[in-house]
Amino acid sequence: MTTQIFIDGAAGTTGIEIRDRLKGRSELSLITLSDAERKDAAARKAALNDADIVILCLPDDAAQEAVSLIDNDRTKVIDASTAHRVAEGWTYGFAELEPDMRQRLSGSARVSNPGCYPTGFLALVRPLVREGLIPADWPLTVNAVSGYSGGGRAMIAEFEAGTAPQPAETAYRAYALGLGHKHVPEMQLHAGVKHAPLFTPAVARVYRGMLVEVPLQLCAMPGALSPKALREALAAAYEASPLVRVASREDCEALGKLEIEQVGATDRLEIFVFGNERSGQARLVAALDNLGKGAAGAAVQNLNILAGLEETAGLRL
Repeated sequence: MTTQIFIDGAAGTTGIEIRDRLKGRSELSLITLSDAERKDAAARKAALNDADIVILCLPDDAAQEAVSLIDNDRTKVIDASTAHRVAEGWTYGFAELEPDMRQRLSGSARVSNPGCYPTGFLALVRPLVREGLIPADWPLTVNAVSGYSGGGRAMIAEFEAGTAPQPAETAYRAYALGLGHKHVPEMQLHAGVKHAPLFTPAVARVYRGMLVEVPLQLCAMPGALSPKALREALAAAYEASPLVRVASREDCEALGKLEIEQVGATDRLEIFVFGNERSGQARLVAALDNLGKGAAGAAVQNLNILAGLEETAGLRL
C-alpha cells in the first residue's frame, strides 16, 4: 500500500527540491494537479483531502488557508512556511532537536518544518542549553549567511543576471537591520532561552549553502566552560543521528577556512567547534544546505517519519 502525497506549491523552489527527492520511490504516490487545476479551488481542496500527507510550500497566509480546507481527521500536514512554527498544536519538525522528538513526530498530524537559519542555530544551541552549559538567560548572538535561493523566486531573479530588470551586483548583503527577522521567535522558543537572540543574517552571491555561527565569550560565562566540553556535549547529542555530524577537535584544528558550500547539495548538517583556550573564546558553526536540511531535506525526513518509513529514504547523504 502506497502513501498518497500532495505537495501544495510544488512549482516553487522548495517544492521542486522535494519532488526530486521523492522520484522513484515506489512506496509513495504523488498527487499532481495541472496548471488549471491548481487554480481551481475545488480541485485543490480535493487533493488536500485525498492525500495521506500534505506538504505545504506556500506563503504563510496561503498555508493557513490550505490547512483550513482539510476537513478530515486522517490527512497529515507538513508546513514548510513560517505560519505554524510557534503555533500550539503543531509539532516542530526538527527530528534531532530533542531526545524524544522522533517519537513525537511519528504520532503527530500537524508538523511545522523548521526554517533554515533556525535549524543551524538550534542544532548548535539547544543541546547546550538543555545540558546547562549555556544558561537559559544568556544573551546569544547568531551570525549567518545563506545562498540567495533562500529568498525564493524573487531573490533568485534578482541575483541571476538577465532575469531581473536590475540584477543585484553585490557579493554579500547584510539585511534584517531592524532586528525583527521572522525567524527570531522560532529560535527563541525552541532553544528554550529567555532572551531573543541577536540575529544578523546575510545573503551571498552563491545559489545554495549556509553557514550559521554562534560566538561565545566563554571567559565571561558562568562555570569553567571549554571548547572541549562544548564539543563533547554536541557530539553526545547527535551520536545516533544519520544526518548531523560533529567534527572532531583534530578536524577543526586542521581547517584553515570554512566555506558556505561545505556540505554541498546534500541533506546533512555539520557542526564545528573552534576555540582558543587562552582567550577564553569559542565559535560554534553549523554548515548546511539551505535547500537541503534547511528546507526540502527536512520536509522529506519528516515525511518519512510520519509515514513510518526509513528516516533517510530519498535523502542526499
